Amino acid sequence: MKLVNNKLATRIVIPMLAAGLLLAPLPGLSSPSAVEAAVAPAPAAAAANSPLVYVDGKKLTLSASAFAQNGVTFVPMRNIFGALQASVTWEPKTKTIIGRKGNITITLTVGQKTALINGKSIKLDAAPIVKGGVTFVPVRFTSQSLGATVKWDSTANTIRITSAEEAQRLAYENWLEQQANIPKLTTKQIVEKYDQSVVLISTNIGQGSGIVIGDNLILTNYHVIVDATSATAMTVDGESLGVVGVVHYNKTDDLAIIKTEESIGAPAVEIGYGINAEKGDKVVAIGSPLGFQNTVSEGVISNIIYEDGVRYLQISVPIDHGSSGGALFSDTGELIGITSGGIENTTAQLNIAVSVMHASLLEGTVTEQMIRQAKFLPPSLPDTLVGAPFADVKKLMEEQFGSVQLKASTATFTNWEVKRDAEGWYVITADIDPMFYMYYGPASADELRIWTANLGYELHRMLPDEKIQFLVSYDRVLTFEPRGYEENEVTPAGEGKWRLRFPVIDMQVKDQLVIDVKQ
Repeated sequence: MKLVNNKLATRIVIPMLAAGLLLAPLPGLSSPSAVEAAVAPAPAAAAANSPLVYVDGKKLTLSASAFAQNGVTFVPMRNIFGALQASVTWEPKTKTIIGRKGNITITLTVGQKTALINGKSIKLDAAPIVKGGVTFVPVRFTSQSLGATVKWDSTANTIRITSAEEAQRLAYENWLEQQANIPKLTTKQIVEKYDQSVVLISTNIGQGSGIVIGDNLILTNYHVIVDATSATAMTVDGESLGVVGVVHYNKTDDLAIIKTEESIGAPAVEIGYGINAEKGDKVVAIGSPLGFQNTVSEGVISNIIYEDGVRYLQISVPIDHGSSGGALFSDTGELIGITSGGIENTTAQLNIAVSVMHASLLEGTVTEQMIRQAKFLPPSLPDTLVGAPFADVKKLMEEQFGSVQLKASTATFTNWEVKRDAEGWYVITADIDPMFYMYYGPASADELRIWTANLGYELHRMLPDEKIQFLVSYDRVLTFEPRGYEENEVTPAGEGKWRLRFPVIDMQVKDQLVIDVKQ
């Protein structure tokens, strides 16, 4: 399982609706005869019969009464643009109206039945007109061009306009209400609904879990499938399906979608965004820790954290090796995460799931061509290093083995060197982070031994005829001469300082493997 370290969290913010814009006076109007320079109130009789205009449920105060002409309703341009949070500019010489909102620009001209929306010509049912010194525009065209919806209430002689922002707000409130009314499920009900949709994934290098998201598509962690050259997916009913390869993946999000040779025959789990998952919510996990297929465990969301742009759910749900790629459900039965890793040897249950929102984004970019061309990923390590320049081998070691995530912390290795010594041995050396070793070295010795054994296996595979030695050293300059070390481990560093250097890992391999890890 992958261990995720907490970093400074970012936030997802639901934008608030923008406040209404305050429009500046129109430029270039210098006399009472200019258009809209003076607004005379409409006669009372006309006003009594004029349509009423409501924007987002509020009656719009008009500088001059709206009126209908040949089936088209007109309103003063300033009022309608302002109510819809758009700016407006009047060009008196050409009698042109220019309205702007976001990336939308509308251009209308008095007396012309053609308008421009972002430069595209649109035919109008009626042209803007000047009446009583006020410039009027068609209310439906103007509103709809700015993303609003318009409804005519003939009984009340009223035009009701809903802005795009208000429509979005109403939709969000409706969504919140729907979420609040979703019934809660018991753990047993969640298992009954989804147990068949979670599979055990076995590869030639390891084991994990997966979530059925299509007829022959499975969502899992990237680290479950990377470097695998073959894999099978086993259903809870014991049916084993061959895996063709990887359809799509995102290494940063630690997610991958794989394809099976045949139909899985299990219900697909819907992938949403999981944005209503909150700290303290009850959650249920289904996966295969240590190969115990479709084990169910429950807990809560302990925290929500962010790292490198990825949203993670920290959970108290017990998981283990093999749980990677498993499903994490909310108490409403929604898939909200993919169980991915955690910190071992702690009673705090510090486990991690990748938010399902990243899976949704990944699934959304899958194409039919990707599905047809699914194949296993190229291995991260080459088939051979025979004949490779030492500089290339050094670069490979830095990139592929420069750090290892252990239970306590991350061990990093620097100052890599590759050479052949006088006795013909292929020697690779590096230094371990002295702070890591000082605090965690003895407690991490067994893990370092396993990591080194895997490295030895890979080096022997790539250099099968070589006698290889891999040496990792503790190297630190001190302001005093330390006591109790071998004579050759403490040397003068000049300026009253001393260098302490001793071997931490010594691995030797040819047809057999020998490892010594200092504790």
